[in-house]
Amino acid sequence: MVQVGRFKIVSVVNGTFRLDGGAMFGVVPKALWAKQAEPDEENRIPLAMRTLIAVDETSDRVVLVDTGAGHKWSEQEGERFALQPRRQAIAQGLSRFGLSEASVTDVVVTHLHFDHNGGLTEWVDEPGAATRLRFPQARHWLHRRQWEHAQAPTIRDQASYLERDLQSLKAEGVLTLVEGDDPPPPWEGMRWMLSHGHTPGQLLPLFDGGSGEPSLLFAGDAIPTSGHLKIAWAMAFDLYPRVMLDEKKRILELCREHGTWLAFPHDPEIGGVVLDLSAGRPIIAHELDL
Repeated sequence: MVQVGRFKIVSVVNGTFRLDGGAMFGVVPKALWAKQAEPDEENRIPLAMRTLIAVDETSDRVVLVDTGAGHKWSEQEGERFALQPRRQAIAQGLSRFGLSEASVTDVVVTHLHFDHNGGLTEWVDEPGAATRLRFPQARHWLHRRQWEHAQAPTIRDQASYLERDLQSLKAEGVLTLVEGDDPPPPWEGMRWMLSHGHTPGQLLPLFDGGSGEPSLLFAGDAIPTSGHLKIAWAMAFDLYPRVMLDEKKRILELCREHGTWLAFPHDPEIGGVVLDLSAGRPIIAHELDL
């Protein structure tokens, strides 16, 4: 657990899965990326699905950032991604604060790819039928550009959006759609950073440490793991690679100028890091106790 301004923050692994290593590292040769993440016989590398839990005890605000792939998966679908969900991980993380899932006030939906936010909903009864919200009392934050893109994705990324994950969000009207490229802070102690290179309107929360104190950025799929800290080490999944590279430069500059910490969504071992950029490249100074 770390303290960042008003918030106490932990990172919980709510499941693991595997994706093709070449797709995860794009143009980087396997001889290099395999030193960071050992592939299996199908060339897939191990990844985590992390939820950031942030609690402001002074305002009783309980924030989740991303919810993983969820549990609406058949055995065959799960085998394709070596998917291993951990149904109780979020509840167990909340219990560290003496809280339950009913305590969640806000859910930040960075984007609607299944591995980040399939966990927003669950089956009501039998698989394949109706879904319901997992956090029905919470306010769900999503950028409008991502919501609109999810309704009509490109042929490149349409497989990342599952209709079963969107049904209840459409029906229940729980989304607060964030607008523009410089949206105002949603509440005290947190503000938004926008990223459009991986997918339009990826909403990255920046927890503000206050004057002279480090802040914490949930890097989303801009920097999915510690193995993606080098600017050129980017995913083939990114829709706009050049934009993504420029955004990574901006994130790393934020770390250099302001000492901002990073939290990862997919690193199987490391929840977050403090970087040293004094040598002109990102070096992990130490890991955060997330």
